[in-house]
Amino acid sequence: MTSLAGKWRSVWLLALAELLAMSVWFSASAVVPQLTSEWGLSGAQQSWLTMSVQIGFVTGALLSAVLNLADRVPAQRFIAVSAVLAAGANAAIPLLGVGSGAALVLRFLTGMALAGVYPPGMKLIASWCREDRGLGIGLLVGAITLGSGMPHLLNAVGSQGMPPWRTVLLTTSLLCLSAAAVAALAIRPGPYLGKAPPFDWRFAGRVFADRPARLANFGYLGHMWELYAMWAWVPLFLLASYGRAGLSPESARLAGFGVLAAGAAGSVLAGLLADRLGRTRVTVWSLAISGACALGAGLLFNHPLALTLVCLVWGFAVVADSAQFSAAITELADPRYVGTALTLQTSLGFLLTLFTIRMIPPLVDRIGWERAFVVLALGPVFGIVSMLRLRRLPEAERMAGGRR
Repeated sequence: MTSLAGKWRSVWLLALAELLAMSVWFSASAVVPQLTSEWGLSGAQQSWLTMSVQIGFVTGALLSAVLNLADRVPAQRFIAVSAVLAAGANAAIPLLGVGSGAALVLRFLTGMALAGVYPPGMKLIASWCREDRGLGIGLLVGAITLGSGMPHLLNAVGSQGMPPWRTVLLTTSLLCLSAAAVAALAIRPGPYLGKAPPFDWRFAGRVFADRPARLANFGYLGHMWELYAMWAWVPLFLLASYGRAGLSPESARLAGFGVLAAGAAGSVLAGLLADRLGRTRVTVWSLAISGACALGAGLLFNHPLALTLVCLVWGFAVVADSAQFSAAITELADPRYVGTALTLQTSLGFLLTLFTIRMIPPLVDRIGWERAFVVLALGPVFGIVSMLRLRRLPEAERMAGGRR
């Protein structure tokens, strides 16, 4: 068995690779104002800049799950190749000078490639962590969260006024390419990695046939109902709030980055607590806080500083539970097919986000920013019910060393 020597070096290198790679996820979403000005985008087209990535991710993840790629291909190689493809598709938008239609195709390909970065990364973390798996996957999801917010930071500090969108896309592509180098040259699996299983396309369906894993996935779906719609639209929500109050757009963009970045701290803290207090308990707390923020944030639209504070709390809580749903699946599913189970979980979650991301702009048009996010609280309610049901099952003792 591989030694645990170098465990934390491997964990931190993997987190770095995921941070750099995932910077391309919201690279186009972060520059929606610039692209709208140049391409004359409608509200629906603005939504599709994010939704096309989600659809690509779901497509790639489902293919990977059916073919068991995350379990049959060495994960570090899978991540490296996928990061190169994601960087190329993202960079092609400014380099080829394409319009909005072709950009959506390239964003789809970016998301499809990222399906080979995110779930295999969680599998590798699980191969290094056992008793502290919640913390390990929490660190990874924290890095992914920080990486997802990186385009908003680049957009805020790049220049005054409207930063050049091509620079943001090219910079994030270079970061993603760096992730491929880290994965290929410095990352290796840990001692808890299961042997490569035989190909079995039917396993993807068995995950939902098992009640404990099904309930953990239901909790994850409740979480995902809220997460990406919040990530996609809260930065623009803050931009609108700051604009109405006469505050600078640069300040609003920094606030938007801060909201996403707060989730990195939330993921790590939740990982520490979940390993000690239990996965179901921490996920229920996180869902309750984020759901309350979804209900109340719009009431502060005309008070941007107070709104920023609430959104920072929201950003902290909305992703804090994410890693714990994934950690639960690694503990509840067949250990031979952990990569497939994680890939299926994420694919279904991201499929659900297509609806909520697309839902927000029409709601803003009809009822305003003040009430548009209330509907996102439905997800946390469903997630809380699912995790409380999971907690009552005897199989829940397999999570967090018996702490449920």
